Amino acid sequence: MNDPARRKLLLGLIALPVSGLAAAATRTPRATEGPFYPTAGMRFDDVDNDLVRITGEVEQAGGEVVRLGGRVLDSDGNPVSSARVEIWQCDVKGRYLHRGDRGWIARDKAFQGFGHDLTGADGSYSFRTIKPVPYTGRTPHIHVKVLLGNRDRLTTQFYLPDHPANARDWLYQRIPQHQRQLVTMYFSATEREPSATVDLVI
Repeated sequence: MNDPARRKLLLGLIALPVSGLAAAATRTPRATEGPFYPTAGMRFDDVDNDLVRITGEVEQAGGEVVRLGGRVLDSDGNPVSSARVEIWQCDVKGRYLHRGDRGWIARDKAFQGFGHDLTGADGSYSFRTIKPVPYTGRTPHIHVKVLLGNRDRLTTQFYLPDHPANARDWLYQRIPQHQRQLVTMYFSATEREPSATVDLVI
């Protein structure tokens, strides 16, 4: 190929939109589901994307209320619509919505414990929940699952940045350092309800 033709080809490639050339996204690191995934019979009738208020309850859940959102993307960086995103976590007292959690402290009855959202055309999902808290043996985290139809496409956990318990958490330590930011929730500090954005690549 002569030089003018080569230059023309290179300039053409540079001008291509990223989505058409090299938009491959790094897949979200996977993690164990853990022992406290609440099956359908354990959940409240209210399983929407607001875990802070349960339909019919007057009280709001204890803890720091936050918003968590992002997009579900495929490995080429394209949005995935109609994906079911589920989250579950312990309440402010460290208790899960699960029969197997036999902690002696009473659960926060105003905390939904489990919720789901369906992604829009742009792949977006959103939740209103509480900032996760530590409990014995684990650093603060939120469990996340992505399903397409009935197929489980991703199970992972989200963490807080620079929490002291991260250094002692064996599951967190298994994540390669260069991938930890992919499952880290950086909450804003300027809003009434701090928000964090974490994209999920399946």
